[in-house]
Amino acid sequence: MKKQIQYLFTVLALMTATTLVAQADHSDGDELYQQHCAACHGSDGSGGVGVPLNLPDFLAVASDDYLRKTVRNGRPGRVMPAFPLLSEDEVGAIIQTVRGWSGVPPPDYDSKPLKGDAVRGKQLFTQYCVACHGERGQGGEGTGVTFSRPREAPIMAPALNNPGFQQSVSDAMLKATLLRGRHGTPMPSITELGLKEGDADDLVAWLRQLPADSAPVRKSESPVIRMESSYSFEETLDNLKKAISARNFRVIREQTLDSGFVEKNKESRRQYIVYFCSFSFLNEALSIDPRVGLFLPCRVTLQETEKGIELVTINPENLSHLFNNRELDKACERMHRLYTEILEEATL
Repeated sequence: MKKQIQYLFTVLALMTATTLVAQADHSDGDELYQQHCAACHGSDGSGGVGVPLNLPDFLAVASDDYLRKTVRNGRPGRVMPAFPLLSEDEVGAIIQTVRGWSGVPPPDYDSKPLKGDAVRGKQLFTQYCVACHGERGQGGEGTGVTFSRPREAPIMAPALNNPGFQQSVSDAMLKATLLRGRHGTPMPSITELGLKEGDADDLVAWLRQLPADSAPVRKSESPVIRMESSYSFEETLDNLKKAISARNFRVIREQTLDSGFVEKNKESRRQYIVYFCSFSFLNEALSIDPRVGLFLPCRVTLQETEKGIELVTINPENLSHLFNNRELDKACERMHRLYTEILEEATL
């Protein structure tokens, strides 16, 4: 009897320890999710800049292997970065948190490739999928935020030709997604379109042959654009404002660099910031990716140093890589040219 009681206490202790470990892991997962994922996917997985993760139909078909590889691979050229520095335990804890939103166990897929007719799959893709996913499977434009995507699209269509996606998803998961659809998005089950299981195999065969969307080659860029002026401080400031206006930008504010940090009327008049904006360009940039607002409005710092008059501004091309959004890269390249032209005109 004594041995039985000891055995019972041992079992209870092990069960309690296991429960506490599981709770700790889940708690760690919540914290890690908030730290690394919530800014884009929402604190509850409802989406934002990134796609929603808490959709029941998504969690029903997304395997843990897919989620793990997605965290590791990211989506090159899109908003989703890779997270190579997270440990396996940390990635697993995040997956546990995401999985907890549905309470549905993860699917277990066969890793074997499906055998479908890619030629016929291309025809089906053109007929049923191109409107949302694009001819090359490149997905929708903008981000998951309402402002940056077409108003009629409740969610961004993912890029099916993205190497990060292709490396993460299995044939079986693709097929399951096609057959199930995704309630809450424009993605229906293909059975609602009159298609059958064999059609899903053909579509998967074509999806595997989509031309890969190669990741952009990042140039090494200086974080700032810097130019020297041979004019006086006042002349350079006047030239700068004229150059800004000549490119249909509006000066919206001027202030000393130390404004708010020193007593009023004791600011340095030899360090100035000029803020300017083009509202059409602002609208265009925000529609691509609302996070661009972090380094807007445009600004140039004018300062007098021992070497002379200097103009300095941020380099948009250097900052754009932080957002992992190829569409934004193009806008930042254009902004880089505009900044350079403005500074050159102010100093030549």
